Formats: sequence, C-alpha cells, structure tokens
Amino acid sequence: MQKKLILDSDLLDLTISRLCQQLIENHNDFSKSVILGMQPRGIFLAEIIHKKLKEDTGKDIPLGYLDATFYRDDFRRRETPVKANETRVSFIIEGKKVVLVDDVLFTGRTIRAAMDAMIAFGRPATVELLVLIDRRTNRELPISADYVGKEVNTLASQRVLVELEAQGHKQNKIWLINKD
Repeated sequence: MQKKLILDSDLLDLTISRLCQQLIENHNDFSKSVILGMQPRGIFLAEIIHKKLKEDTGKDIPLGYLDATFYRDDFRRRETPVKANETRVSFIIEGKKVVLVDDVLFTGRTIRAAMDAMIAFGRPATVELLVLIDRRTNRELPISADYVGKEVNTLASQRVLVELEAQGHKQNKIWLINKD
C-alpha cells in the first residue's frame, strides 16, 4: 500500500480558512444559513468550519448532522448492512441556505441521498456543497461542489484518507492511497 500526502497540516489549515472566507463572501451575515455535516466523516469538517466561522464572524450558525444511510440507493444491495449514524438537526431548514459539508466527493451518490434525507426537515431555499477533496474522475451522478478544498484526479482503485485531529489523529493530513 502506497501513501502520497495530498495536504499537510499547514496547507489544510490554509485551505479551510480559504473555504470559510468564500462562505463569508457568499453568505454575508448568515442569518438565513445553516450547516449540515454529513455522517460519518463530514461532521468533523463541519465542526471545524462552524468554529472558524464563529471566530471570524461572531455568528453562531445552526449546525446539524445528517445521516443518509437509509436514503442510499445501495442500502439493501450490500452483503453486510451499513450501520446508521445519528441525525441531529434541531432546526427547520425550510427556506434556509443549506451548506452541506462532507470530506470527500467521489461518485455523488451519498450527496444525492443526503438531498433526499434533507427534505424531512423542510424545503431549503438553496443547497450548496462544501468538500475538502473533490475526486473529479469516477463521478456517477451529475453532482458538483460549490466549495472545494482541492481537486484530485484519482483512479477507482485509489482511496482518499482524511485524518483530522478531531477524529483522534495526531495531525490534520490528507492522503491518497493506492490499494496494491
């Protein structure tokens, strides 16, 4: 197994700061905005983004966790059932600008499922997607991110590994792994 470093801790911090600045430019006072972190790994990035935006703007933007497990089109096709995670959305998203946050955009199927799952909480005015890594190749659905930390061309046999301190890792790093 070969590992190639995509983003080290310093570059990842800079990338997250840039993503937050883009959000500030597009959302102004965040009065109609909410952040939804995708379970299981997108919630860690959503928490980092939420904290940084609060530091930079002084605004406490509503933050929730969204699990799309039961909305996936492959849910019943797997040999081993996928374990569901907690959905925690303590606010209505009706008429809100939703920023959906995930760590990696690959096929687009998880995001499609997330959009279906969101409807249980109201009809948003807009939905924007923020991802750290956009695996541009291998997209199966016509889904693209509005905010991208880094675009990476990958093979289907490769994997992107996001290691964040919030997940218990020593440093924030993102790796490209060749499954040999």
